Amino acid sequence: QVQLVESGGGMVQAGGSLRLSCAASGRTFSRYPMGWFRQGPGMEREFVSAISWSAGTTYYRDSVKGRFTISRDNAKNTVYLQMNRLKPEDTAVYYCASAEFDLSRFADDYKYWGQGTQVTVSS
Repeated sequence: QVQLVESGGGMVQAGGSLRLSCAASGRTFSRYPMGWFRQGPGMEREFVSAISWSAGTTYYRDSVKGRFTISRDNAKNTVYLQMNRLKPEDTAVYYCASAEFDLSRFADDYKYWGQGTQVTVSS
């Protein structure tokens, strides 16, 4: 059974940093692209970032470019999202997900999802 477990969320002031982690089990993690999505209050789930199986390719939504960095450690079956210079509009539940095939910005291309971790940024 595939499991994705996020951690590292919390409350931080604007301008602060958080590092999210997603620990995966139940599949050969290193073979699959991974992504981070978020869902703010009253909003649709949106793409944040994604990383190829080799970490050679990364995608970011425009609003987080230069502030967020995605990485992965295949030996530890873990993907990370380093979030710097956080803004109140980054407040959301953050989900990690494992894609079935290609690196993608679309939620429908991700088969397995974690339960999410809350990130709250105060002004």
